[in-house]
Amino acid sequence: MNYRDVIMADPNVMLGKPVIKGTRLSVELILRKLAEGMSVSDLIAAYPNLTQDKILAVLSYSADVMSREELLAS
Repeated sequence: MNYRDVIMADPNVMLGKPVIKGTRLSVELILRKLAEGMSVSDLIAAYPNLTQDKILAVLSYSADVMSREELLAS
């Protein structure tokens, strides 16, 4: 699945943050929940609109965004 089919950004939805289409579930929320230790199964149980493919699209989108980031020297 291409993340462009799943992720959208609209200034009228969640202030333009990238979200899963048709929901108010932001990419940021999904990433934070995964970082806090939630499993994919837990996320799907907590948010019935989610599927494994949508979660994978969030990860793919995030990797694509990060690949364009410039590293800051410390």
